[in-house]
Amino acid sequence: MHKTEVDIPPTIRKRLIHLFGLIEKEFETVCQENVVLQEKVESLTEKVNEKYLTTEQFQVNSKQKPPTGQKLKTAEKLKAQTSKIVSSFKSPSAANCQFVKEYGGHRDGLWDLALPHTGQPVIGTCSADHTARIWCIETGTPLLQYTGHTGSINSIKFHPSKDLALTSSGDQTIQIWQAAVNLDNLRDRESDDTETEDDRVIPILRTPSCTFLGHNGPVMASDWLLGGDQIITASWDRTANLYDVETSELLNSLTGHDEELTYASSHHSQKLVVTASRDTTFRLWDFREAINSVSVFQGHTDTVTCAVFTSAGPGGEDKLVSGSDDRSIKVWELRNMRSPITTIRAESGVNRFAIASNGVIAIPHDNRQVMLYDMTGQRVNRIPRTARNRHRRMVTAVAWSEDNPFANLFSCGFDRLALGWSVQLCKD
Repeated sequence: MHKTEVDIPPTIRKRLIHLFGLIEKEFETVCQENVVLQEKVESLTEKVNEKYLTTEQFQVNSKQKPPTGQKLKTAEKLKAQTSKIVSSFKSPSAANCQFVKEYGGHRDGLWDLALPHTGQPVIGTCSADHTARIWCIETGTPLLQYTGHTGSINSIKFHPSKDLALTSSGDQTIQIWQAAVNLDNLRDRESDDTETEDDRVIPILRTPSCTFLGHNGPVMASDWLLGGDQIITASWDRTANLYDVETSELLNSLTGHDEELTYASSHHSQKLVVTASRDTTFRLWDFREAINSVSVFQGHTDTVTCAVFTSAGPGGEDKLVSGSDDRSIKVWELRNMRSPITTIRAESGVNRFAIASNGVIAIPHDNRQVMLYDMTGQRVNRIPRTARNRHRRMVTAVAWSEDNPFANLFSCGFDRLALGWSVQLCKD
């Protein structure tokens, strides 16, 4: 039998829309109250830890004997419970984090953001509203809007050396488009006192330079391989595709994941690719030899949401960092992937994180927080949350821009906003 759509009377439809609006509003209120309570718990547990450490130090100095028997068991139990609450929150290093700029204009939640490698002071965002935008970092002015996709745009990446953007979409395509913007025209417009923000028209680009086909499901992520001549994609059809940029030809379809793919990224200096999936694994694909190889890693217990290569941190050795909905981030040495060298425990699901050249990992969470850790698992700081300058829904992605003096960290979320931050680490 074929299912038939049932027409809902207008009065009932209007009533349902009203009720759903009330439910959403109530849910938002509960979430906000939950965030406030979480912040209070963090503050209290940090105070408990400081008191615990002070008491322990006093016992050592006064040469008192440590508790024995039942007292020892009780103390150990209390310490274990406190550790569970505090998770991996250690004493934060000194860091100054300040809100700098808001980038608003998308009509739906943001999935990803990126910064160009050409040095231009701009940021790119992509949204579930089927558009991608390029913004001036300092002024927050939208410089270009791309409307070539017919579905949610789930990721954005800039070419390693050209003014090109790579976007992946729920319309099952991947597109490359011209991302060059004229900042001189922006300066002229900014100096025009008679022009208001309402008068400014955002330039719109509707046609891509090239489109890549071949997936049978939404494409969640894509990235440029070394040199920018090839791209890798990750789709809900459980495959990762390798394409040639010049010809748009499908070179290889990588199969093996048991569930939908969530992310794909490439190594900055070698032909290595990592893919992440809802099957709780990530896979390392090696294209350096004529015969490709793949390794499977099962270090998580829930969806792997992000996995990236990095050489940041002590020693400068190649590492791979993975994040998951199991509330953990794991750091792996690329030359020895048997077990992670660092595990960071979080309070909420981990989304698309970013790693600075000094090894600081910015981690966006489902609970609207952005946490900062170093490669050893030491908590550095937390991006401040004030009544006005904060994300009001889950934070989906972050990106570093270390060459920009105005803002060096950016975050985006499903509150339709991208935010710019100035993060200054205090030197010892």
